[in-house]
Amino acid sequence: MGGLFVAGIVLFLIARWAFVPEGFGELGHYRTGALADNRVKKPVFAGRAACADCHTDEAGWLKGGPHKGVGCEACHGALGAHASGESDVKPVRPDPAKLCLVCHLPNVSKPATFKQIDPKDHMDGAGKCGECHDPHSPDKEPKKP
Repeated sequence: MGGLFVAGIVLFLIARWAFVPEGFGELGHYRTGALADNRVKKPVFAGRAACADCHTDEAGWLKGGPHKGVGCEACHGALGAHASGESDVKPVRPDPAKLCLVCHLPNVSKPATFKQIDPKDHMDGAGKCGECHDPHSPDKEPKKP
């Protein structure tokens, strides 16, 4: 019985050596080389003009709205492969409740004219920005249900 127990431990150690990547566990539950591997993969941005070629309505709404200076990929991520047709995958629509607060959470370092939202006070913290506001033109009339 003791021999089986020792054999099991030896098999476990061999499997761990074979399957666990080098550097794993040095920084907690992460692999040390993961950051270097990710730095090699450069994001490919399409640019606002490439987005506007297909998404004409959204581009039109952005022209005069408060988000006119914000590039499409600032919210939607690097979409060069999508815009060039290299990828058939439709990008995931960002969650406005999380994304809007990246810029619009209250912060004393922001200018007083910059719209800041305290989620506890605004819509009772429901965090459903997209129900009342169009992210491309949030100052427009609220969306109708």
